[in-house]
Amino acid sequence: MSRKAETDENKGILTAPYVLEYSYTRSTGPVLGRFLSGLRDKKIEGIRAADGRVLVPPVETDPVTGEELDEFVQVGEVGTVTACSWLAEPRAEHPLDKPFAWALVQLDGADTGLLHAVDCGSAEKIEVGSRVEVSWRDERHGFITDIECFRLVGD
Repeated sequence: MSRKAETDENKGILTAPYVLEYSYTRSTGPVLGRFLSGLRDKKIEGIRAADGRVLVPPVETDPVTGEELDEFVQVGEVGTVTACSWLAEPRAEHPLDKPFAWALVQLDGADTGLLHAVDCGSAEKIEVGSRVEVSWRDERHGFITDIECFRLVGD
């Protein structure tokens, strides 16, 4: 089919297939690697910043001073929602195949939030201040997806 014919059929719109890919692998390094290995073992660790705050997920350098960080701190599996957004129609690439909330969860013992999915059934059940707990996958491999999701405490 000629380009002219394609243009006429599509009412003047030219299209071309395009796939966006990142064909490289990033190494996790000692800090993120330890965090991910901990998830495999059902343990969540943050890292202590120069000002004493515990950052989860951990980072290699202090976001304020730029100095290297190396004091790991285990935090709890229960935390508080500090921000959330309801997703009524999940897509295939999302962590759950039913409606859920994206939330920043400040785990007990941490000073920052971890972004993850919360399986809570409806938008009316979750709000800032909700208490949630980790729901671990049965099989864990050292990925953030070892945390299947968070669930409301008591649900």
